[in-house]
Amino acid sequence: QVQLVESGGGLVQAGGSLRLSCAASRRTFYAMAWFRQAPGKERDFVAAISWSGGRTSYADSVKGRFTISRDNAKNTVDLQMDSLKPEDTAVYYCGAQTGPHQFGFSGARGYDYWGQGTQVTVSS
Repeated sequence: QVQLVESGGGLVQAGGSLRLSCAASRRTFYAMAWFRQAPGKERDFVAAISWSGGRTSYADSVKGRFTISRDNAKNTVDLQMDSLKPEDTAVYYCGAQTGPHQFGFSGARGYDYWGQGTQVTVSS
């Protein structure tokens, strides 16, 4: 059974920073990503990274503010979030993709495993 466990969420003021971490119970994934879901909205893509080549992809709304990284030795993927805005408030989910998918990095349907989510709240 594959497990993804997120940590690092919390409450921060606008302009502040948070670092999220996702620990995977196994090493072999094609890619891992962060998505977020605000109340009443769909789960939206935030950032993704390929497990082998370090290829990254970001949503336009977070480019230049968020950085995704991986530590293969620890089986973790982190999301450094800087210059946070109130509109970044959401539950953030870690997802793992076991192979290339027609939905690419940014489609939630392309991910096979999900963590339980961690709340990020940015106050104005």
